[in-house]
Amino acid sequence: MPEHRFSTTQRTFAQRARALPTLLARAPWWLALAVGALCVWLGFTLATRPLSSLGALTFYVGASFIVTGIADLLDGGKAGPGATRWLLGWGWVAAGAVVLLWAGGTMAVLPVFIAVSLLISGVVRCVEAARGAGRPADERIATLVFALADLILGAAALAWPDVTLLVVAVLFGARTLFFGLGIIWSSLARALSQRHARARNAGRAPAGPARPGALKRWLRVTGAVLSLALALAAAGLGAQLRAGAPQVSAFYDPPASVPAAPGALLRSEPFETKVPDNAKAWRILYTTTLDDNTPAVASAVVLTSTEPFDGPRPVITWAHGTTGYAPVCAPSNLSEPFSSGALPALDDIVAKGWVLVATDYAGLGTKGPQPYLIGQGEGRSVLDAVRAAKALDVQQEDLRMAPETVVWGHSQGGQAALWTGGLAPSYAPDVKISGVAAMAPASDAMGLVRNMPNIAGGSLFASYVAAAYADTYPDVSFNEYIAPVARTFVREMSTRCLSEPGVLVSLVNAIAIDKDKTIFSKDPTTGAMGERLRENTPTLPIPFPLFVAQGGADPLVVPAVQDTYVRGRCDAGQELLYKKYEGKDHMGVVLPGSPLLGDLLAWTQDRVDGAEFVGNCAELP
Repeated sequence: MPEHRFSTTQRTFAQRARALPTLLARAPWWLALAVGALCVWLGFTLATRPLSSLGALTFYVGASFIVTGIADLLDGGKAGPGATRWLLGWGWVAAGAVVLLWAGGTMAVLPVFIAVSLLISGVVRCVEAARGAGRPADERIATLVFALADLILGAAALAWPDVTLLVVAVLFGARTLFFGLGIIWSSLARALSQRHARARNAGRAPAGPARPGALKRWLRVTGAVLSLALALAAAGLGAQLRAGAPQVSAFYDPPASVPAAPGALLRSEPFETKVPDNAKAWRILYTTTLDDNTPAVASAVVLTSTEPFDGPRPVITWAHGTTGYAPVCAPSNLSEPFSSGALPALDDIVAKGWVLVATDYAGLGTKGPQPYLIGQGEGRSVLDAVRAAKALDVQQEDLRMAPETVVWGHSQGGQAALWTGGLAPSYAPDVKISGVAAMAPASDAMGLVRNMPNIAGGSLFASYVAAAYADTYPDVSFNEYIAPVARTFVREMSTRCLSEPGVLVSLVNAIAIDKDKTIFSKDPTTGAMGERLRENTPTLPIPFPLFVAQGGADPLVVPAVQDTYVRGRCDAGQELLYKKYEGKDHMGVVLPGSPLLGDLLAWTQDRVDGAEFVGNCAELP
């Protein structure tokens, strides 16, 4: 039997997952040369395109299983008893079909498979090192070091499945490239060998080089040490990233008995994280409802100045920007509770003696899902936070909150602010709104999602949207909209907060994915998800003064999209003040030094003073 032929029982799993080398061994040299050149091009392309690389890997492994299964069926008696050959052959064909048709499941299982394989390899190597009494000491040491590296990398692969897939994607591309170079080299060598075969005297073939035993041993030990160093570095980095991840405290657990009415204060405690020296704050837990009227629990921070104030204190209720999707990402749970949500002018709020009521939204801190870019759930959390803060006001003499409230919000919170203004008359008529300020609001959810592939790291924010809509709406299927090879990446990215160290992993994944292709297998602005995005565009009339601010250089909430939204609201009869700040991007528009801050404070002071509101719809193009 030729060397490239092997029986059913001789084929290892690795050989079945790589059918191409066996096929090329039988192919003419010129065909192998062409395949090698194709592999070089493909490998170079795939090394920087993780989703395409994983898709190609899935196809290659599935096709390899099918090819080797067919080979088993055609091997005849050389492959063993007929029943065994038939069962194994069709079994591998079926396995290949499963891999090809169930790519999402394959990608979900692959990190676990790799991790378990590494752990098993580590255990086996430990046993080999322990039993190899007659083997050279350097070989036993190298085996043990390799074993430790396998065990550490296996544990890391379990902890970071998306990183495992990213590494597999890059390595598959690189391996494909080097495989192609090797095929080209061997094909050319085979061609030269065939050309000169008749001119050569087989008896004159030079003897092979002596085996470099010392060099081989040195390379083995060096490789083992480098592998262990890499494993320790990966494990150390992973541990450091995980150590910085926030953890939810028991404060956010609801009590055994929760009132059915929204806005009820359940719990409060003093809050000190990053609170200005001349201010005091409380963290509160309260009842609210989600978009479908399901009762929920949310948390918030209430803050005000320690300086005396003449009369009831004006209230600012703050709807924060994106901090993440998972419960641990609640601003009140983070090390930077105010800047994490991009709250502007905190010192000015304190200096003016105003009260700040900053909701986390339901599902952040408390049990999810968070209504991320889901307007009803966000707006209700904002309104019910004010209600609960009023209950806290009864307990704290130095609060003395005025009945009127001004709503502020940025980005995700800008959308929430618009929904708050629209919902207040029907959902919470007891909360007296005197004005709504929406800064760079995600006013057009469809336009925002459509633009995400065009910005660096857009897949990270898309993962939050995909997770929230799939978790909230029964008619939105995660698997229907997310590409199979991207599902593990999306699930893992949606669990990390923007402020935790581990988000660096998400950003690397997102940037790599965005350079390749979108995470969506289906246009998210169509079908059930498209309908849900459309219904979360805030179009309810807002019977209060409305200020919409937009950065002129915003790559996330595109100015042209905001212009269209504002023009539509004006045409619908909504009076508003719309200002664009040239040169300011999405975050820059609310950072210190932005001209928006002066405008925002002056506009808010006018609302506190009851000044006449003048919009500029008539002046807009």
